[in-house]
Amino acid sequence: MRSNWLSLSLVFLLLPLLSFAQPHPDQVYEPDFLPFSVWYSGGDARAPMLSEITPESEEEWRADLQQIKDLGFNTVRTWVEWQRVEPREGEYHFDNLRLLMRLADEVGLKVFIQVYADSAPEWLGSQFSDAKFTTQSGVQVEPQAAPGYCVDHAGVHEAMMDFYTETARVANEYDNFYGWDLWSEPHIINWSNIDYVQNAQFCYCSYTQERFRNWLRDKYGSLDNLNTAWHRSFNSWNQVSPPRFSTILSYTDYLDWKTFIYEKLQEDLADRYNAVREADHSNVITSHAAVSSIIISPHMGVGATDDFLMSDAVDYYGVSIYPKHNHPERHWPAWRVMNMMDFTRSANIDNNGWYVGEMQAGKGTIALLVSDPVTPGDHNVWAWTAISKGARGVNIYAYHPMSSGYESGGYGLINQDGTLTDRAYNVGEIAQTVTENNDLFLKSKPVPAEVAIVYNPLSQMVGGAQRRSDYPGGHHDSLIGYYRVFAENNIPVDFIHRQDLEEKDLSQYKLVVLPWSMMLTDEASDGIKQFVDNGGHAVAEVRTAWNDERGYASKRIPGMGLAEVFGVYEDQVWMREEPLEFPIMDRDHPATQPLQAGQNLTGTLYGSSFKPYAGSKIQILGTLGLTGKPAITVHEFGEGEAMMIGTFLGLANHPDLNEGNSVFIKGLADWADIERKVTSSHDGSDSAIIDIQLQDNEDGYLLFAVNHAETEEEVSITLQMEENGNYSLRELTQKEESTLETDDDGVLLIETNLPGRDARVWEIHR
Repeated sequence: MRSNWLSLSLVFLLLPLLSFAQPHPDQVYEPDFLPFSVWYSGGDARAPMLSEITPESEEEWRADLQQIKDLGFNTVRTWVEWQRVEPREGEYHFDNLRLLMRLADEVGLKVFIQVYADSAPEWLGSQFSDAKFTTQSGVQVEPQAAPGYCVDHAGVHEAMMDFYTETARVANEYDNFYGWDLWSEPHIINWSNIDYVQNAQFCYCSYTQERFRNWLRDKYGSLDNLNTAWHRSFNSWNQVSPPRFSTILSYTDYLDWKTFIYEKLQEDLADRYNAVREADHSNVITSHAAVSSIIISPHMGVGATDDFLMSDAVDYYGVSIYPKHNHPERHWPAWRVMNMMDFTRSANIDNNGWYVGEMQAGKGTIALLVSDPVTPGDHNVWAWTAISKGARGVNIYAYHPMSSGYESGGYGLINQDGTLTDRAYNVGEIAQTVTENNDLFLKSKPVPAEVAIVYNPLSQMVGGAQRRSDYPGGHHDSLIGYYRVFAENNIPVDFIHRQDLEEKDLSQYKLVVLPWSMMLTDEASDGIKQFVDNGGHAVAEVRTAWNDERGYASKRIPGMGLAEVFGVYEDQVWMREEPLEFPIMDRDHPATQPLQAGQNLTGTLYGSSFKPYAGSKIQILGTLGLTGKPAITVHEFGEGEAMMIGTFLGLANHPDLNEGNSVFIKGLADWADIERKVTSSHDGSDSAIIDIQLQDNEDGYLLFAVNHAETEEEVSITLQMEENGNYSLRELTQKEESTLETDDDGVLLIETNLPGRDARVWEIHR
C-alpha cells in the first residue's frame, strides 16, 4: 500500500479533492530532428509484450538494430509495458529498455519510446479492488491484463503517474533518447471487446461518477441549475449519476456526459504529459489516435476522442495509418489516405506538425481476415503523403510480424523467418532521403489553406442516445463529400473545429463550409456572423443550428441569429431517404456556371425550402424539386456572402461522387475567389488521383506529387511564382537537378512521368 493512502475509504474520500491536469501551457515544440523509425523492442515479441532476455539477446538485438540502421532508418521505436515493468509495487524492471537503449546507441540510432499503461499489473487490482471498469448496467470488468483499471481511482492514478515518471528518469540517462508517445490509440478502455454486455458504455464506476459530478459543479455552479438543465429534482450531488438510457424529456444529461468523456480523455493525456515532464523537461512528447476522429462517433461506448482536444495536451498528436488493415474490400481509397492525414494535420495546426504514430509495414491480419500484400509502392504513397502534409515523425509498425494474438503473422516489415523484403529496402531508402534532407523538411510546411470545413462533433449528438443507430455516418460522409472535391482538385483545405468558430481568428480563410451542423452554440454562430461580416463566404446546409448545445430547438431555422446572416429561414422540410432533386434556376453564379446545361444538384435525407428573412434580398440559385420553392440561396451580409443549401449536399456526394454536386462544390472555390497556386493535369480525375502538395520555406518551395494510381502517368504541374525568371529544381527521390524558366505570367511548368504508386519531391528556389 502506498504510504499516502491510508485505506481504500480514505482514497474514496480524497477523490473529490484530486486535481486533474489541464492541457499543457501554450507552447510550440521546435524540432531539430525528424524521426523515421521502425517499431522494434528486442526479439520478436509483439507490442506491448516484451521478449525475455537470454544470453543470446545482446548479439541478436545488436544484429537487428544494425540491420535497421543499414536499411536507412534513423530511429528505433521501442516500448515499455506497465505490467511487465512493475510486477510488484515500486519494483521496477527496465532491463529490456536499458539493453535496447545501449545497443541502439552503439549502432547510431536514436530511440523513441511508446508507453503502454493499459495492461496493468496484478498487484494494482489486489490493492484497489474497487477500481474496475464498470458498464452502465453495473457489470464490472475483470482485467485480463487489459483493459486494466480506471484511472479516476486516486490510487490507480498515482501509481500510473509514478510509472510514467520513473520511466522518464531511466530514459533520460541515455543521450540517444529522443521522445515519447504516451498513449497508443486512447480510449476509456483499450484492447478489450466487452461483447457480453449489450452496447457496453464506460465508465460508470463510483470514481468516474464523482469526477463527472465535479465537472458538472464547475459547469452549472449549483444543483438548482443542474436540475433545471436536466429536468430533474436532485436533492444532493450524491444523487447525480450519468444517464444510462434515453427519455422523451431532455437529453441534456447525455450531451453533458459525452462532452465530459471527450474532456476527460484530454485531461488524462495531459496528466501523463505532466508526469513525464517531472523527469524530462525537453524531449518531444506525442500520442496518437487509432483513426482520426472524423470517423469516430461520440456514442462509442469505449470512449471517443476529439483530435483537436487531444492535440492540446501534447507537443504533437498523431494517428495510426493502416490502409490495408485486413479484408481487401476495406482497403483505403486515395481520398481516405489523404483525409486521415489532412484531418490530423488540421487538428495540429497550432503545433506546427503532427506524427504518424503507426504506419502499416506489412499485410494485415485479424483472425481469419487477411489483407492484400503491402507493396513498396504503398509505402511510397503513404510515407510521402504524410511528409507532404507536414508530418514531423513517421513510425513504421512493425519490424517483425506479430508473434501472437489474433494479429499473428501480420504487419511485419520483414518476413516471419527474419529475411528482408523489397518493401523493407524501399522504405529504408525513403527514411534515408528524409534523413539527408532533415533540415529542409523541418523548415518547410504546407502553404496555408483558404478553404475550411467545420468539424462539429456536437452535431453527431442531435437526438441524444436515441440517435445512435440513425444515420451514424451522416456527419462523416457530409464532411467527406465536400473534402474529396477540394482535395482531388488539389485545392488546399483545412478542417476547423466548431470551437475555432467560437475562439479563433478565421481571417486566413475565404470560404467556410458547415456540413451537417444541426447543433451549434451561440458563440459559434457569432463566429460565423463575424466571419461573413468581415468579407468571408460561408456555406451552410439544411437545419443549421436546429438545436443548441442543450438539445433545445431554435425558434427559427437557421437558429441563433443566423437567419439574419443567410437571409432566409426554413419554410418547410421534407424527409426522403431517396435522392432529392434541386433544379438550378440561376446559372450565372460562379458556383453554378460550371454546371452543364440541364445539370442539377442532388440532395438526400432532408429537403428544405426557404422564405426571405425580414425582407432580405436573396439570390435564388435553385429550388426544391418537390415543391418548386427556393432551396439554394445566396445573401450579402456585411462585406461577405452566405449561401444556404436546403439539403445535405455533401452527404449526397459520398461515398459515390455525384457529378453535378462535385462541379458545384468546386465552383464554391471560384465564388470565394480561392487562389489556385498549384494546378495539375490530373485535377479532378476519378481514375488516377495525383495528390499535389506545396510547402513553403524561407528559401522557396517544396513541391510533392504523389501518384495514388497503379499506372504510370504523364503529369503536368503549374506553379504560380511571385517573380518571373529562372528557378533551380532538385528532385529529392531520384537526386536529379534541373533549371526551369517561368512564362510571361510567372507560371512554372513542371512535366514528369510519374510511375504508379510513386512520388516525386522537388526543392524549388530562385
